Amino acid sequence: MALTYKQTLEKIAPGIEFLMTLYLTPSLTREEIRKAKAAGIVGVKSYPHGVTTNSELGVSSYEMYYPVFKAMEEEDMVLNLHGEVPSDPLTNACVLNAEPLFLPKLIALHTEFPKLRIVLEHATTRAAVECVKSLGDTVACTITAHHLELTVDDWAGQSFHFCKPVAKYPDDRTSLREVVHEGHPRFFLGSDSAPHPHKTKTTDISLILQSHSSSGSAVPAPSPPSCAAGVYTSPILLPLVADLLESFGALQNLQAFVSNNGRKFYKREVDPSKLPAMVILKKGVTNVPLLVGNDLQGEASIVPFRAGKSIGWHIASWGDLSL
Repeated sequence: MALTYKQTLEKIAPGIEFLMTLYLTPSLTREEIRKAKAAGIVGVKSYPHGVTTNSELGVSSYEMYYPVFKAMEEEDMVLNLHGEVPSDPLTNACVLNAEPLFLPKLIALHTEFPKLRIVLEHATTRAAVECVKSLGDTVACTITAHHLELTVDDWAGQSFHFCKPVAKYPDDRTSLREVVHEGHPRFFLGSDSAPHPHKTKTTDISLILQSHSSSGSAVPAPSPPSCAAGVYTSPILLPLVADLLESFGALQNLQAFVSNNGRKFYKREVDPSKLPAMVILKKGVTNVPLLVGNDLQGEASIVPFRAGKSIGWHIASWGDLSL
């Protein structure tokens, strides 16, 4: 399935190299890892069970996958971790501390498999930043654009800023900005952009009433639909990142953060004998639309990040294409 999807993407954008991953489930074996590596798959994505959108088949115990991780280490593949534990009232785990509570698992994995390349994806806390910095060169971390801007106050009551992991406290955001400003080579951009239709991001009263009326009186009414977790930044990502890095004095690290650091960790560094296609950003206005898509009923329309606002940077050219 991953290779079929890759072929579809390559038809749409033949000039881009797509790095494909597998989903860590109990059906994944050491043998499949070796086949995947031979076929050009670069990594495996792990979601803890039930912590985010489409994670119903996620991991409950990492130890059961140790043979898979050993094969990945031997094949030099990358383990991509969604670093949270499931909410649990018995352990006081919730969305605000789910990431720090996961970090002992990251440390255990790195200790057991020191040569396995691991990416802690979309970090949101000072604890995560300090943990990754303390580990070896085989552990890296991605940071999203929206987590460089948002704090808990921005998504509490604003569904279009709700994502997993949720944005945390101002000091956590400061830590993310500090490590980008520092130019740490094992931290790089990961968009985690999620194009959820706007109807899945809002739970209006009509949906609740519809959910209730669909059940008979003898059967408990089903739960109303929940808000989909995800922020949509893809259409504005590079101007947004430039705008954010400029705002906290880190613009000099833009290329390293969005490109060079990640390329190096994934062993996809640019061939010095070839001139790479460059994206050129310039100061100027990017106007963010209120809605992406023409379906006003919400089946295919998406509210982007910073909807209706303007950004102080724009893409002037992309490869040989002037915009």
